[in-house]
Amino acid sequence: MQISFEGQVAIVTGAGNGLGRSHALELAKRGAKVVVNDLGGARDGTGGSSEAAREVVDEIKKAGGDALANGANVTDMEQVSGMISDAMERWGRVDVLVNNAGILRDKTFAKMSLEDFKLVADVHLMGSVNCTKAVWDIMREQNYGRIVMTTSSSGMYGNFGQSNYGAAKMALVGFMNTLVLEGKKFGIKVNTLSPTAGTRMLEDLIEDKQVMDIMSVESVTAGLITLCDNDAPNRSILCAGAGGYAATHIYETEGIFLPPDQQTPENVRANIDAIENTEGAKRLTAGFDQTNKFVEKAIGYIKANT
Repeated sequence: MQISFEGQVAIVTGAGNGLGRSHALELAKRGAKVVVNDLGGARDGTGGSSEAAREVVDEIKKAGGDALANGANVTDMEQVSGMISDAMERWGRVDVLVNNAGILRDKTFAKMSLEDFKLVADVHLMGSVNCTKAVWDIMREQNYGRIVMTTSSSGMYGNFGQSNYGAAKMALVGFMNTLVLEGKKFGIKVNTLSPTAGTRMLEDLIEDKQVMDIMSVESVTAGLITLCDNDAPNRSILCAGAGGYAATHIYETEGIFLPPDQQTPENVRANIDAIENTEGAKRLTAGFDQTNKFVEKAIGYIKANT
């Protein structure tokens, strides 16, 4: 069945260029009315212009769609609230939010200023928090919403020189996990996209033009669309790039139990192989799943020894 967004309103942040632009164009092509948000700054977040967002809006309108350009800085809650108010005033609802806006300020942690660490975290993490907060009650009241965070392999696996970026990107996975639980009864689904594409964010890292061409933004957008339609999954971390698609999951090993008189650092160290043994590892879906597992092991020991 064709995925459609007819009658829906979507907001895409950082949509003036690269992945965000591709996301906005495809959502519009499939029927969504789109708020094209872009501060218009450079890759490091400096400067600002709404020209890129307006160009995307013009392209959408020329194709017969409907869109609204917005230059809100996602780190400024007042500006974000204004963006959502404009969308509500024009269309009366918000169905999809794609948190895509981001910047880079790469340096090793030893050389990185705290200002650069905080700014990158503010844009990626707090920018997503601000936009999500601004639409959360709207989606709760209409009993429908689709929210997509943008994480990165740099967050999930690490990348040299990107401690700020990686920390913020992994934080978004934790943000998603809790929103999934809190939004479920209100028809809100929250997922995360982990993209890799030949955008300006990678222009200094990959010099091979053929590789950059293979890593098209459109291939990533194909994955994004599956995370924000009516039949979207929930709590998915979808990895997409160069035509490849995979899922990342966080698993926890079965682990061990040590009786009270054996709960010492030395015994933990001595059992590290058993602790890290992946046989029987499971995906947990809430923080208390881990607590319950450990408590059950302890109760089982107590029952066996009384």
